[in-house]
Amino acid sequence: MSVDNASQPIKPLRIAVLVSGSGSNLQVLINAMQAGALPIEIVGVISNREDAYALTRAKDANIPVAVLSHVAKGKRMGIKTFETHANEQLIAWQPDLIVLAGFMRVLSGSFIDNVPAPMINLHPSLLPVYKGLDTHKRVIQAGERCHGCSIHKVTAELDAGQVLTQAVLNVDINDTVESLQSRVQKLEHQLLPWTILLLAKNVLPLEANNTSSQIQTYLPKLPLQLLIDG
Repeated sequence: MSVDNASQPIKPLRIAVLVSGSGSNLQVLINAMQAGALPIEIVGVISNREDAYALTRAKDANIPVAVLSHVAKGKRMGIKTFETHANEQLIAWQPDLIVLAGFMRVLSGSFIDNVPAPMINLHPSLLPVYKGLDTHKRVIQAGERCHGCSIHKVTAELDAGQVLTQAVLNVDINDTVESLQSRVQKLEHQLLPWTILLLAKNVLPLEANNTSSQIQTYLPKLPLQLLIDG
């Protein structure tokens, strides 16, 4: 007698999240996890800032945290020291996926290549355009008609890894940097859980070196796009 695989529960995806700021995207994942809307278990949160509000969000949800901001003598932790401690913590947590959600330090190729799980980043532009910082300002200055956000695999080259998914909106003629940032953030809150659900269901590959040709053939080529009319 055969068993319908679709009826089988999905094993929760173990996720570690790296943050630097308020953690609004982390909160979206926490809410989805607690509501049973996403088959995930957030096993830990690492912050490079001790004042990041994301830490409060994690602690309120009883999620383990690691604050790697300063060394014992009070000096700001250098990137190599941060990476050493972060990798040790990630190995201890054994995540299936590492999510950079508003994490604002550039990681080395050596760290990226040696972490114990694939790593994805949420970037506020329609990659491959507008890599780096100040994306909303640059989009407005260029007179772009479309903008959005992307989730991509993390590689040693900044914002250059394979793009998995994107959410797109129309830029309004009256948009300011602040209003555009707010609108894109709302897209991020939809795109991140949607992408993680696709990863949890093995629709998208977790393996670091998979190419789009290895994606299930009935799907369109990457990136998959979530189109928002707004």
